[in-house]
Amino acid sequence: MIDRYATPETRELWSEAQRYRAWLEVELAAVEAWEALGEVPAGTGRALRDAADAAPLDDAFARRVAEIEAETRHDIVAFTRALTERLGPPARFVHLGLTSTDVVDTAQNLLLVRACELIEADLDAFHRALTEKAERYRAVPCVGRTHGVHAEPMTFGLKFLNLAAAAQRDRRRLAAAKRAVGVAMLSGSVGTYAHVPPEVEARVAERLGLEVDPVTNQTVARDRHAELLSALALIGTTIERVALEIRHLQRSEVREAREGFGKGQTGSSSMPHKKNPIASENLTGVARLLRSYLSPAFENVALWHERDISHSSVERVILPDATTLASYALRRMTRVLDALVVDEARMQENLGALHGLIYSQRVLHALIESGMMREQAYDVVQRHALRVWEGEGQLRDLLAADPDVPLSDAELDAAFDPGWYLRHVDAIYARQGDGRDTP
Repeated sequence: MIDRYATPETRELWSEAQRYRAWLEVELAAVEAWEALGEVPAGTGRALRDAADAAPLDDAFARRVAEIEAETRHDIVAFTRALTERLGPPARFVHLGLTSTDVVDTAQNLLLVRACELIEADLDAFHRALTEKAERYRAVPCVGRTHGVHAEPMTFGLKFLNLAAAAQRDRRRLAAAKRAVGVAMLSGSVGTYAHVPPEVEARVAERLGLEVDPVTNQTVARDRHAELLSALALIGTTIERVALEIRHLQRSEVREAREGFGKGQTGSSSMPHKKNPIASENLTGVARLLRSYLSPAFENVALWHERDISHSSVERVILPDATTLASYALRRMTRVLDALVVDEARMQENLGALHGLIYSQRVLHALIESGMMREQAYDVVQRHALRVWEGEGQLRDLLAADPDVPLSDAELDAAFDPGWYLRHVDAIYARQGDGRDTP
């Protein structure tokens, strides 16, 4: 991922040196497992760890691996040879009984679990920001919109409560995907354990904090990784939902909320008055990228027989990029929410912008309750509503002047009371508080 969209933590996590350190974690855990089984001389694991502590795998080591790989055309062979150079004679027991994918897949899953932990923290902060807005604006009336058109009154907080519920679901999906990808596999060539017993795999998994993948061939099945990419794509889509809402609310014709505008910030190179929703637009694009990684992740699931490497080149791009972008996007959107400028007075203006049309359903029901047939009541309300659309006045006034409307002034006042629409808001919040945000 380009530096512009990388966080310090993900940049370090997906560095070449960190990748080799993860490989080393797997190799050392395997040596120690062999040692516990009496197949490797006692003290070998300790000697290797001491040597690694004295000469950590750094950028210079990564460059040395690259030099060897230019000749061997095999990354694990290059790694083990560079490791022997650095760690000395005890390294002869490194990679005993293992095949390349045992190391690569297990280490990659270890890094993915750590990436998920970073994203989980970012997602929790994002959820807190949404929840804070939901609580702050719980009782602030605004107009709800369907198809982009004013519909009926709601509260501004409900917008954020809905989004917070989606973020909760994202969190659960990410946790499930982390479990799915958090597996170790050390089953040897074609997955038969012919050269490495299951006991070694079990000890390595426990040492690394992973679960044993119960059935593999020579690779960890890639539906696990596709599940993770799916969770990240959905996180991106939730972010896009927030971004689109802010972009709409910041439009000049709406002006109910806008991104914060810092001191010294400029909105346009040519128009000094501009304040644009640039972060939300950026994150809309990022969401497209996050979704785009899902297709190649699905394509990676079907591999030839017990192993091929058609997935490898894809994963070198999509796994670091997707996890990095998810972390970046969550952090940036959280900053946008923290700095969001909300105009409650403008919301009040917009509630009356259509001259009472948003109360049409309540009037319809009042007419039905008065004894009028639904079809007749609908026609009456629609006839006056269309006049309002043409600029002929306020809906309440037109209804009050119509002799066919059998509603008293008090009944009309009740029909045009925005508070009536908000009477169940607290009940909705209570359900979200109970976590009952999904069927």
